[in-house]
Amino acid sequence: MAPKITVIGTGYLGATHAAAMAELGFEVLGLDVVPEKVELLSAGRVPMYEPGLEELLRRHVQGLEGATGRLRFTTSYQEVADFGDVHFVCVNTPQKHGEYGCDMRYVDSAIESLAPLLTRPALVVGKSTVPVGSAARLAARVRELAPVGEGAELAWNPEFLREGFAVQDTLHPDRIVVGVTSEDAERRLREVYATPIGEGSPFVVTDFPTAELVKTAANSFLATKISFINAMAEVCEAAGGDVVKLADAIGHDDRIGRKFLGAGIGFGGGCLPKDIRAFMARAGELGADQALTFLREVDSINMRRRGHMVDLTRDALGGTLLGKRVAVLGATFKPDSDDVRDSPALNVAGQLQLQGAQVTVYDPKGMDNARAVFPTLVYAASAMEAARGADVVLHLTAWREFGELDPAELGEAVAVKHILDGRNSLDPELWRKAGWTFRALGRPTA
Repeated sequence: MAPKITVIGTGYLGATHAAAMAELGFEVLGLDVVPEKVELLSAGRVPMYEPGLEELLRRHVQGLEGATGRLRFTTSYQEVADFGDVHFVCVNTPQKHGEYGCDMRYVDSAIESLAPLLTRPALVVGKSTVPVGSAARLAARVRELAPVGEGAELAWNPEFLREGFAVQDTLHPDRIVVGVTSEDAERRLREVYATPIGEGSPFVVTDFPTAELVKTAANSFLATKISFINAMAEVCEAAGGDVVKLADAIGHDDRIGRKFLGAGIGFGGGCLPKDIRAFMARAGELGADQALTFLREVDSINMRRRGHMVDLTRDALGGTLLGKRVAVLGATFKPDSDDVRDSPALNVAGQLQLQGAQVTVYDPKGMDNARAVFPTLVYAASAMEAARGADVVLHLTAWREFGELDPAELGEAVAVKHILDGRNSLDPELWRKAGWTFRALGRPTA
C-alpha cells in the first residue's frame, strides 16, 4: 500500500512539495501553523507567485470541483501524526537576526510538536536547508520524544528548487539526494520517488552530513560563479572589455559552462545570500572557517554590485540624485517570481530614494511584496507609466516583458533617453538605434 504523506510548513517549498506529491499519486496532508494560509491553500490558492503551482494545487485539493481530492490542509499536528507514514519537514530556516548563522527555531519547533505524537512507525524527512550536524541531533530528538521509539526514524532529503521552475524541479528533479541511516528509510524514499527515479532522475544515497552539505555546497558554487563574472565585469570596465563576450568565450569551455555567467547587479533571494553566510558561520563552529574564507569575498563582490549601480545612476544624472526622476524596472530578485527577499533591484531603488531621487518602480508580479518592504517608493501599473518623465531608466530584473519593450515607444514617455541595464539582457544596438544612451555593467559605453 502506498505511504500516506504529510508536509509540515506550506510556504514556498512546502506548498510545491505537497501539490507535487499529490500529482505523483499519493494521499497528502499539509500542515501550517498559520490558519489563514491553510484557508487559502484549501481554496486552491497559493500565497506566492510560482508558474504552474496554482493549477497543480487546484487539480488535487479536496472539495474543489473536478479535483482528485488527494490533497488537504490542516493546522493540527495530531491529525498529521495520525494520518501520515512519511512526514516531510519543509519549514523556513532564515538567517538569524544580526548574525550570519541559521535560525533553526522553526525546524526544532516542528520536530518538538510532531515527534511526541508518533505512536506507530514513521519516517520524518527533513527538506529544509540546515547547518551540517543538525540531522544527527534531530534524529536523536525524534527517537527520544516519540512513543514508538526506534520506530520513528529521520532522513535528510535536501530540496533543489529554482524559483520560477519549482513545479518542474519537484516532479522531474535533476537529482534526488537522501541522507539515511537504515535500508528501510532508503526503501521508503525510493517508494516515494519511484516515478522520477523511473524517468531517470539520479538517486544519490549518502550519510547525514553529506546530504546536509549538498544544498549549501551547490549554492556556494553558484554564488561563486556569479561573483566571479561580476568581478570580471569590474575588470572589463577598467580595461574597456566586454564582459558578455568574455562570458560567451569562456562559457564554450565545457569545464566552465555558460550558465550563471550573467554579469549584473548580483544575486539575492531567500536562499543564496543566507545559505552562504550560514555555511561560513557553521564552518567556523566546526573549526573549518579557513576553508570558506573565499565566500566572504563572494558575498562582498555581490553586495558591491548594488552600490556600483547607484554610482552609475548618479553619474548618468550628472553627479547628483537630488530631485531627479528615476524609473526602476523590476523589484523581484529574479524574473518569474514575486519574491523580493534580499532583492538587488529593490535594494538599489531604496538606496536611490534615500539619496534624494524620486523613484518609481514597476514589476510584473512583485508589486505587493515590494510595497510591504519599501512603502515609501512610488509604484506604477506599467513600465510605460514608471518611465513617464524619467531622467534615467534602470533595468534591474530580467523579466521577458522588459526585453520586449519598444525603445521608440518608451522614448516618447521619458524626459531623457538614458537607460542603464543592470542585467545585461537588453540589446544595446536596438536601444542605441532608437536614440537612447545605453550603459550596461562591464560593457563598452559605445
